[in-house]
Formats: sequence, structure tokens, C-alpha cells
Amino acid sequence: MEFKSIEESNGMITEEKGNETEINEIEQNKVRLMRTFVEREDSSVKVPSLFSFLLPKQYALWVFVSMRIIEEQGSLIVNSQPELLGNKNCLENYDVNRITSEQRLQNAVLGLELQSYQIAQKKGEVDDLMIRRFLRARELDIEKASTLFLKYLSWRRSSIPNGFISPSEIPNELAQNKLFMQGVDKQNRPIVMVYGARHKPYKGSLEEFKRFVAYTLERICARMPAGQEKFVSIADLKGWGYANSDIRGYLAALSILQDCYPERLGKLFIVHVPYIFLTAWKVVYPFIDSKTKRKIIFVENKKLKSTLLGDIDESQLPDVYGGKLSLVPIQDD
Repeated sequence: MEFKSIEESNGMITEEKGNETEINEIEQNKVRLMRTFVEREDSSVKVPSLFSFLLPKQYALWVFVSMRIIEEQGSLIVNSQPELLGNKNCLENYDVNRITSEQRLQNAVLGLELQSYQIAQKKGEVDDLMIRRFLRARELDIEKASTLFLKYLSWRRSSIPNGFISPSEIPNELAQNKLFMQGVDKQNRPIVMVYGARHKPYKGSLEEFKRFVAYTLERICARMPAGQEKFVSIADLKGWGYANSDIRGYLAALSILQDCYPERLGKLFIVHVPYIFLTAWKVVYPFIDSKTKRKIIFVENKKLKSTLLGDIDESQLPDVYGGKLSLVPIQDD
């Protein structure tokens, strides 16, 4: 798995105030610090080329200088006092005295211009946008975000060892024809449609369902428009009953979404909600993090179309809600 820089990720991202892809200086620095932390903690990550010529003591010096990075007035600054850096011979082939500004030193120390990290995974890519999503999911706390990210890498190696999940691995889930994807909302986020009443937990296993969740999220991410990171979902619970209730499955899906694909969900509309669903909802609700909770909207039946049209143009709305697009099964998209 290969790390890419933000500029290389998902096309060339430009800074635009208010845009979902806005990159501010604090986030950029924390992304780079987190990359350094992950590289150090995950044994499957190869040491970046800039540090390949460093002897152990020299690498220790690099770590020491890195630890001098502090947050001051909303920006990350490197303490570049000469006594901290030692003499100019401390790093082979790297003349510290030629650094003329804190920013240049910061760039050198953190390796902002490195080619890429190589992660020992068979397929797939990890870029700075992904790291930023993990940071945002943990309020830019590098330690917490790194812990979550390392957990994700471990999960991916065991759950998606080939870099993808084949339809042949989830036949029972696909046969239920319960998930569709087509169109985009007004923010250019892909739309995913789920029929809760078609979920039949007794026809498959929990492990197959978890593979189906990962398969779905992988396909959603693969069709993200350039510059977009989130998707919108409509969960239709019309006809939902106790036979469809699957608390273990719901919690597993929630865990995968929040822990492995953080900051991917843009909004979730829950429609045609039967009263009996609230029993299951009360069990699941405490496990939903605060950020995800703010993205969930229960829609009244009488306001269904008007609510959806507030976010989705009629030309992109599924025809079952009065729109123009026919439903397309997730496996056929």
C-alpha cells in the first residue's frame, strides 16, 4: 500500500474556503506528523528514503528534533536553536547549517517532500487525504488518530487481504438485492440506497455480512468524484420487522464505518421508520459517535420528498421518491 501526498491524492486539490477539501496549515502539519508516527509504529512501513542513509544515532537526532515541534498560535513550529541541532557533521550528506528558515527546517525534518512510504500490503493506496480523515475523526489528536489508523491497517490486512472483496465471497448478501447506488447530491456526493426490510440475517453469517459492508464501502469510495470524500445514504425501513432486526450486524457495520472509513458518511436519511424499529435503535444509538449522530436525519413521511429535494436534485433522486433515476444494484454499478 502506497502513501501519496495530498497534492497527488484524488487529483490536484486546491484550497478553497468552505470547500470540503480545504487543507489548512494545521491539518497539513498534523497529517505529516501522523505519517511519521505511523511509519515508526507500524513495522510493515518502510523507512522513507530521506532517512535511509542515517545511522541509528543520526536517526535518534531526527526524532529528537521532531519532538521539538510545538503548537504555538495555531501553527506548528520547529525549535531550530543551533544547540539542539548540533554541529553540521551530525547528519551525513545533509548540511543543517544551510537551512535558512524554520519552514525549510520543518520540511526537511518531517520529510514533507519524500517520494512515498511503502506499506507491505498487496494492493490499495493510503494517501494524505485518508490520514486527514482519521485525524478529523479524532479532533486532530495525532495519537488517537494514529491508533485508529494502525487498527485500520491491521483490519484491512486480515479482512481484505487481496485488496478487494469478490462478489463470490458474499453471495447471500448480494442475492437479497437490498443496496443500490446511483446519482449524486447537490454537493456531488454519491447516493447510496438501502432497503432495511430486505436484510435477512438468517440467510447468511455475520462474517459474510461484514464482508458485504466492506465490499459496499470499497465500491462507494471507488466511485467518488474527484475532490469528494463523502457519500449520502437513504435507509428505507418500509416493511421492516423483527425478522430483519440484526443488532450484531448493525453494530458490526457501524464499527467498520466509524473505525475503518471515518469521515466518509456525509449524511444519512432514515425514511419510512416503523415504530418497532425504535427498539433496535435504542440499543445501537449509544455506540454511534457524536459526529455520526449529527449526520443522521429521521424524515417524516409527509415531508419525505421535500426533505430529500433539499439535498438532492430531482434529476439525481431515485424514482421511488419521485425522482428521475432508476435504482441500480451495488454490484451492477
